[in-house]
Amino acid sequence: MTRADALQGSLPLLVLKILARRGPLHGYAITLQIESMSEDVLRVEEGSLYPALHRMEEAGWIKARWVTTTHRRRARVYELTAAGRKQLEAEEARWREVTSAVDHVLKHA
Repeated sequence: MTRADALQGSLPLLVLKILARRGPLHGYAITLQIESMSEDVLRVEEGSLYPALHRMEEAGWIKARWVTTTHRRRARVYELTAAGRKQLEAEEARWREVTSAVDHVLKHA
């Protein structure tokens, strides 16, 4: 499994967590947060991020709005919804379950 494959499965969890902690952010800022917080182990490609954001918006986990930045550019800002907070809890629980199982196999194989 490549790093990209590992990130693909965890991208919604990471995005939801970043938005929960940092508040509304535009896509590039989400990318920077994930890369920075993972010490550049996880790299987020535009081709993965924006389709994931779109799917999460359609699911009602996040909402988006257009804003004008301080540099007078338009940016689409994403923020967590109440449904997104519930989904984050479910995603985190599932992630902990899976990583615990993998850890168990690694220790006992």
